[in-house]
Amino acid sequence: QVQLVESGGGSVQAGGSLRLSCAASGLVFGYSVMSWFRQAPGKERDFVARINSGSGGTTAYADSVKGRFTISRDYAKSLVYLQMNSLKPEDTAVYYCNYNTYWGQGTQVTVSS
Repeated sequence: QVQLVESGGGSVQAGGSLRLSCAASGLVFGYSVMSWFRQAPGKERDFVARINSGSGGTTAYADSVKGRFTISRDYAKSLVYLQMNSLKPEDTAVYYCNYNTYWGQGTQVTVSS
């Protein structure tokens, strides 16, 4: 079955960086559109970034993270990354990896001012 396992969350000060990883298994990774979402306390789960399949791997980002976050993938290792730079307190949330209707368990990111 499909499994998505996130890692790399933690606590950082504003302006800092973190890199999240998502290890995917049980799917044809090379043909899978992979996404990151996040959910802050008391709020809905929101789209953060998406990367399409294929060598082009076109990407899309939420306006709130454009220019600061970068999504990428390693086909050989079936990993999806989310590089987060210039972090802000409003980026604090649980970050989830997504494929189709499948979700990881989430990883907490906390940004202090």
